[in-house]
Amino acid sequence: MVPLDDGNGHMPVGDLPHTMPATLNVRPPHVALAIAAHPDDVDFGCGATLAKWAAGGCHLHVLVLTDGSKGSWDPTQDLAGLIDTRHREQRDALACLGGGVVEFLDAPDGELEAGLLERRRVCEVIRRVQPEVVLGHDPWRRYRLHPDHRNAGWLTTDAIVAARDPHFFADMGIEPHRPRALMLWEADEPNHVEDTTGYLDTKLAAITAHRSQHLSTLGIEPGTEAFTAGIASFRRRLKAQMAEHGALVGLGSGEAFRLIEGI
Repeated sequence: MVPLDDGNGHMPVGDLPHTMPATLNVRPPHVALAIAAHPDDVDFGCGATLAKWAAGGCHLHVLVLTDGSKGSWDPTQDLAGLIDTRHREQRDALACLGGGVVEFLDAPDGELEAGLLERRRVCEVIRRVQPEVVLGHDPWRRYRLHPDHRNAGWLTTDAIVAARDPHFFADMGIEPHRPRALMLWEADEPNHVEDTTGYLDTKLAAITAHRSQHLSTLGIEPGTEAFTAGIASFRRRLKAQMAEHGALVGLGSGEAFRLIEGI
């Protein structure tokens, strides 16, 4: 008969884990790395959590995998200028959350691939930054349409496996690094919540720092009389979403994740 575990807390291959209630609040990391497909994905996915950690002294790093060049509905948009704008906006957004370092891999927006070369580049960042916690897209999210989000999720999980093992990309010349936790936002099956009480407006500030996306992402027309009302309406929607996440553990505000530990 196969034992329930191997003595180290690991389930045997093929066995299903028991369904567990959602956990609350990981030990705040000294260094966190959030990996996103596009500028603004981090702020939507885990902005309040990063702000909370930063307030406690965490060093924040954001890795954006694409250049954001599809972030406009205007067919006459100057794409080089848009890329520069989206770089600047992501840095402004991170400043709202408490500051830190932003890096871009600058794959063409909409064309991100989860190949070996891309995995190597993400692995290099993980080994160099040495985060205790990595955050990213959930690649197992069902019915997700955007290929960049799916591929960003696979790159994050695959690069973590590579980063922890000295035989992956051994020619890189950087010591392997094993984060203690992976937290996936927009989780298909969330099992963890971070308490974000008091960080609604900080998250809102980070999201709205992406001014080039006010119309395409938030549905708010800049420079109109309805702009202030539009921001207020979006704030109400954001508050309701954070309340829904927090309710998983009986809180009024939260961000929900799929937490994977022991990686």
